[in-house]
Amino acid sequence: MPALTPAQLAGQRVIYSYGGLTPPAQLIRWIRAGKVAGVIFFGGNISSPSQLAGVVAELDRANASPRNPLHHYPLLLMTDQEGGLVRRLPGPPELSEREIGGAHHPAAVAKDAGRGAGRNLASIGLNVNLAPVLDVYRVPGDFDDQFGRSYSTSAHQVSRLGASFIAAQQATGVAATAKHFPGLGAADASQNTDERPVALDVPRSVLRDTDEYPYKAAIEAGVKLVMVSWAVYPALDPRAPAGLSAKVVGGELRQRLGFTGVTITDALEAGALRAYGTTQHRAILAAGAGMDLILCSAQQAAQGNQARVALSEDYQRGKLNQAAFRAAVQRVLALRSSLRG
Repeated sequence: MPALTPAQLAGQRVIYSYGGLTPPAQLIRWIRAGKVAGVIFFGGNISSPSQLAGVVAELDRANASPRNPLHHYPLLLMTDQEGGLVRRLPGPPELSEREIGGAHHPAAVAKDAGRGAGRNLASIGLNVNLAPVLDVYRVPGDFDDQFGRSYSTSAHQVSRLGASFIAAQQATGVAATAKHFPGLGAADASQNTDERPVALDVPRSVLRDTDEYPYKAAIEAGVKLVMVSWAVYPALDPRAPAGLSAKVVGGELRQRLGFTGVTITDALEAGALRAYGTTQHRAILAAGAGMDLILCSAQQAAQGNQARVALSEDYQRGKLNQAAFRAAVQRVLALRSSLRG
């Protein structure tokens, strides 16, 4: 790993966002200084594919600055291109996961969707897709199904189709992100972690045999990232949301399932974390629980900087385990080096 300052080390654990069509000058400066792991794009950042491609080129030029000790590592440039209603860009995948699951030859359709998503993002210069959703929904109209965001009520079907999507997409050079571990399939229509705290009182055996089951195939398919949910799972850890729980991140995902790739939080500003204080406090708790990347998606560049400063300070003070911190950075840099610039 290159010699990095604490500020640069901390920056490798933060995904930034911003509002509008033009990245702010301060974000460009932070990228040039090696203090940014990546950027997430939303609909408000995009007026057309060509416009976004221009922004990507600007960010890549900033990242190539000789001032940046990580200029050989591509930025993580990501969006949510799940398919169906959840798409930030026009074009594939146009079918929702529910439509894919109901197709006559669903595995082939899932493969086409993954390939299409990867080619679409790669054509603009993006290299990470926050997809696919591996939640196993329970009843029609529930949290996942109301937006067509689950392949099936069958864990085996979700496993098969998710792995097909992942393998096909990553063959295009775009990393896939399996989400939302250990699963939001049991959430009802009102249980939205973006808006409020959610507890899913599902027996551990069901969590492992149903909700976590698709992640086995995803990991075997080489999925590069896993997003951990903000729901509380009392059977695993009654005291904290999954993304703030070492029992879930380290115990279930790392040890039980053997995932060695990059973990990423869901949106740090989510309503599910309303009891967990500031951006700074949430970022520190997530990093301490074993989350590699902190997703600051409030579309304010200052949010990412607040997280970075807090992580840097606690790293220097030894409040965050320094060896674990550097191991997380190593995983992020390994991911970055594996992707196209």
